[in-house]
Amino acid sequence: MGSDLSPQDQFAQRGWLRFPYDPQLAVWATAARRAGQAAAQDPKHVHWWQCGDTWFVGVDVLENDTAGAINGVALGETLLQHLSTLFGDLPDFHPAQVSIITPGYPKPREGETEAAFGYRLKRDAAHVDGLRLNRDTGARVCDEYHQFILGLPLNEASATASPMVLWDGSHHIMQRALAAALAEHPRADWAKADISEPYKAARREVFETCARIELAARPGEAYVIHRHLLHGVAPWGQGATADPEGRMIAYFRPEMVGGLGDWITF
Repeated sequence: MGSDLSPQDQFAQRGWLRFPYDPQLAVWATAARRAGQAAAQDPKHVHWWQCGDTWFVGVDVLENDTAGAINGVALGETLLQHLSTLFGDLPDFHPAQVSIITPGYPKPREGETEAAFGYRLKRDAAHVDGLRLNRDTGARVCDEYHQFILGLPLNEASATASPMVLWDGSHHIMQRALAAALAEHPRADWAKADISEPYKAARREVFETCARIELAARPGEAYVIHRHLLHGVAPWGQGATADPEGRMIAYFRPEMVGGLGDWITF
């Protein structure tokens, strides 16, 4: 990343970190790709095809074990050591999400308003993970408490094939805004506190002040994102290419043991 900072300091300052190519992780990506292809074609997962069948959302469809291994193929010690350096003892890994994007993304998602689709198209559907929106009331609450977001590309795709998008350093702005919003409520009510307006205001500040970065990577590489970093997915670029199934990435979001109280801290 062109910096003399340590990986820990880079992650703290910028909110994301990219790990170099690891042969063991490339072997894992091959195994996970096969499993992801099967999951995307399985009739029991057909509901995960969204946005006019241009996005397989694929939440929790990868049948890995709690160490992240898939069909006996381990993630590898190098990646786990990188993560342990940043986060200490690692929680168990949940079944990974397998996100597949195909040419033409985005199209409107079922039930998506015109404004919401415009936000997906023009702002990459930028969000902080774990904040649930009640579409009936408009209330947004902190609902899931991930320790970090780990992205693992599973196949070859060009740099403009709907890459991950992130706003550099935005975790500082988002965390301050969310912590301040929760502080206005009794701790016992935090999980049901509506943080919609502070969240929207913080997003606007991020768009005005933080650099937007498109983060493309190849199988064998990985990137980790701070849990408060604003991020999204870019539209499929003109002339973009990918392997036949479309751009495929696995995501792990391990849960924080301490729940919301630990999640909201920086």
